[in-house]
Amino acid sequence: MSDVKRINVVKIGGNVIDNPEALERFVCDFAKMSAPKILIHGGGKLATRLSEKLEIPTRMIEGRRVTDSETLDIVTMVYAGLVNKQIVAKLQAVGCNAIGLSGADANSVPAVRRSPVPVDFGFVGDIDATKINTGFIAALLNAGITPVFCAITHDAKGSLLNSNADSVASSVAVASTAIAPVYMHFCFEKIGVMRDVDDETSLIREILPKTYIRLRDAGVVSKGMIPKIDNAFSAVEAGVKSVIIKHSDNLLSDIGTVIRL
Repeated sequence: MSDVKRINVVKIGGNVIDNPEALERFVCDFAKMSAPKILIHGGGKLATRLSEKLEIPTRMIEGRRVTDSETLDIVTMVYAGLVNKQIVAKLQAVGCNAIGLSGADANSVPAVRRSPVPVDFGFVGDIDATKINTGFIAALLNAGITPVFCAITHDAKGSLLNSNADSVASSVAVASTAIAPVYMHFCFEKIGVMRDVDDETSLIREILPKTYIRLRDAGVVSKGMIPKIDNAFSAVEAGVKSVIIKHSDNLLSDIGTVIRL
C-alpha cells in the first residue's frame, strides 16, 4: 500500500546539463520541490564530444542519433555513468536523498529494440509504460528516496538500449499514475512554447488539442517541440493530471505552457 499522495515527474534536457550554472540552480530548486518526485534527464553534448575524441563517427538520420554498438557503449558510460552520478551527487549535497538508475536496474524501465524497418537506428529502445516496474518506484518513493533515471533502458535479454529521454519521462509518468496522481514538468532552456521564439512575452500559457493543430499548421510549433508536445498529450490522455513545459529556472513557479485535454 502506497502512502504517496502526489508525484511530480520532472524531465531536464541536455541544454540544462551542459550549463553548469543552470544545472546548479535547477538542482537547488528540485530539492525544494515538495511531494515525492522523480527526475529524468537527457544526455547533453558530452557523448558527442567523447565520440569525437575516440574518433567514433556520430551518425544521424532525420536528426536522430543512430546507436551502433560503439555508440551504445559511449552513451551508457556518459548517461548512466558520469551525468547520472554527477546529478545524484549534487542532489545529495543539497539534502535530496536520490538514487541514480538506468532502466535495467530492478527491471525498472524495460524496452523493445526498435524495428530496423524502414530505418535501422541500431540499439534504440521503445518503451511500453505498462511494463514499467511501478512496485519498485513506489517502494523508493515510500522510503523517501528520489529516483533519478537516465535514458538507458534494456531489452530483458541482456542488451542495453538507448531511449528518448522525453519518452522515458512520459512513460514513467504514465506508469506512476498507478501509484498516485502525477504532475509532469518538462524543463529546458526556454520559458515555454512561444509564438515568437525570440519574444518571451509571446508565451502561450495553455495548449489544448484543437489549438495544437492550429499552432502546428501555422508553423508556430515545429521541429523538436513537436515530439515534446506529442509526448505531453500522450501522457495526459493516459491519465497524467497535467504537463507543463517551462524554463528550468521556473521549476517552482507556474510560468510555462500547460498541456491539457
